[in-house]
Amino acid sequence: MQAIANNDGFALMAPDRLISSTSGSFRGVALEHIERLGTQARVLVIDLSQTVEIDASGLGMLVFIQKRAKERGLSTNLRHAPERVRNLLKLTLLEFLFEFTNE
Repeated sequence: MQAIANNDGFALMAPDRLISSTSGSFRGVALEHIERLGTQARVLVIDLSQTVEIDASGLGMLVFIQKRAKERGLSTNLRHAPERVRNLLKLTLLEFLFEFTNE
């Protein structure tokens, strides 16, 4: 599994399974992506359109990435977040950390 920036060079594509066995490699790619965004960027976009499974480890990874982005002055936008992801964020009271779009 390799998460990569998508064709527009801006959004980070999350893996189809954001679980304990994939969250470590996604973390590395996400941190590299944040570094590449540069000082002009204001938003980190994570595209979850391919994500069909998420567990507590994956949820923790999203929060970790959001924290790192915030430290760099970036807001974190979850694009095409599946209902399961949104529900987990609501249940854990973490939804306020993210912005959501379907664009």
